[in-house]
Amino acid sequence: MDKRELQLQIRARKLGVLILDARLASRRSMEECAHAMNVTVEEYNAYEKGLKSPSLPQVEALAFALNIPYQHFWSSESLSEKPQKDALEKIAQLIQLRNRIIATRIRMERSRLNLTIPQMAEKSGISEEHLKVYESGVQTIPSPELENIAAALSMRMEDFFDQSGPIGKWRSEQESIQNFLQLSDEVQRFVSKPVNQPYLSLAMRLSDLSVEKLRAVAEGLLEITY
Repeated sequence: MDKRELQLQIRARKLGVLILDARLASRRSMEECAHAMNVTVEEYNAYEKGLKSPSLPQVEALAFALNIPYQHFWSSESLSEKPQKDALEKIAQLIQLRNRIIATRIRMERSRLNLTIPQMAEKSGISEEHLKVYESGVQTIPSPELENIAAALSMRMEDFFDQSGPIGKWRSEQESIQNFLQLSDEVQRFVSKPVNQPYLSLAMRLSDLSVEKLRAVAEGLLEITY
């Protein structure tokens, strides 16, 4: 075996490890990944073992299906190394914290409206015992019952959504991505170019100015131009 063939084998095996890593991190089956790459399970298995190598369009299709950056398949970083136990513990802690935050929000809003527990029970159709437990934050509130509580307090379910925590930040990022995708292709290309960052920074600063200040800036530009 010559040096070139050896290098190709090494690259194929490295790519296979990264494909396996991506599948494990995404918790997908071989069948799902094979379908995404439009190959048989046997052929996909050969990719993971480094016995065969997929084409670039197949790698791109897999990255798209698994919702991971396709640059991963040319990197040396693992996506599945993070301990699942730590992740699950963080999720459990986050849920407990969110329960307490929602409970506090309910108590504060009920107090603001000068509603007693009995009055709240009558308005929401939820027993006083359950309301007391829910407001303590030690028990999760089923979503349909939270909707009833929100209606009784003249609130929306959206008012209870996480705003500043990790889930809130994730939701904000998703909304930003969707807003970006709704822009025209021309605007997307403009925003994506690093060379245009100064113009975007200027636009952001101008957007914070009042109408009067914007008018003064416009008048100043006219005086300079003419």
